[in-house]
Amino acid sequence: MIITGKYPNLRLRRNRKTDWSRRLVQENNLSVNDLILPIFIVDGKNKIESVKSMPGIYRHTVDKIPLIIDRAVKYKIPMVALFPHTSSKLKNNSGLEAINENNLICKAIRLIKKKYKNKIGIMCDVALDPYTSHGHDGLLEKGKILNDETIEILIRQSLLQAEMGCDVIAPSDMMDGRIGKIRKALDKNKFQNVQILSYAAKYASSFYGPFREAVGSKRSLKGDKKTYQMDFNNSAEALREIALDIKEGADMVMIKPGMPYLDIIKSAKENFKIPILAYQVSGEYSMIKNAINKKIVDKNIIIETLSAFKRAGASAVVTYFADEVAKFLE
Repeated sequence: MIITGKYPNLRLRRNRKTDWSRRLVQENNLSVNDLILPIFIVDGKNKIESVKSMPGIYRHTVDKIPLIIDRAVKYKIPMVALFPHTSSKLKNNSGLEAINENNLICKAIRLIKKKYKNKIGIMCDVALDPYTSHGHDGLLEKGKILNDETIEILIRQSLLQAEMGCDVIAPSDMMDGRIGKIRKALDKNKFQNVQILSYAAKYASSFYGPFREAVGSKRSLKGDKKTYQMDFNNSAEALREIALDIKEGADMVMIKPGMPYLDIIKSAKENFKIPILAYQVSGEYSMIKNAINKKIVDKNIIIETLSAFKRAGASAVVTYFADEVAKFLE
């Protein structure tokens, strides 16, 4: 960086002196177009239940989803992300509920597409953890996650979601090679226009706890996920993961978690000409929300943190604050 001039001739505060001037030279801008709204779905009818570890967040039965989608469409949020809270009775070691055409996700996709057509996009998680009795993203055998065998189920899960009308398939499992195989299967079955958002750099993080409660996998999780999710000490490895997934056919990539990994978002943006998305995960949300509720910080921290993602290079952010922020921006 070359700086010409010096004080007192050079006064950087001149550009900050008024609101209009600050807006004029603003380098990044957060808009509703940057927001993706997660939705938790629970079995039953006419039911809305709170997620204890996530203040202000609820699970909805499929028939109650329009309450959320109506707001999202009103505020022009581009996309929602669907996550199921599967009944323990439907879980097993193989997670086969993931490929049941009448599971919660499939029911939700059909309802949203029937009622809203293409007014809003639908993103669906591809992984087995909401469906397995052991809480892992893949098949578990003798304490080890089976990579290639898991991919075969993920392919079937992806095809099913695409058939139901899902717009963006989002593999979050971190199995090696799954993007290429899913892309090939989608294309072979005439789903060439279904997008793939790869969780390319998903770290084994302690920030996921509230989410695991929300989808009902926290208590059932046996061990940890460090053999397939990334080591949080590594950054170069993330670029290798992203490069491989792009080569295999990913249309977009996700960095997860968000705030503690701004350096990864920035590196990814600088190295790859592809949309980079960030996930402001449940642990981040709960910490911020609790701090606001206790009046330790004010609500402006929400905009500040989301703007940090944009500044780092994110094209969009999955955030539980999406509808609240969209209303504010309106």
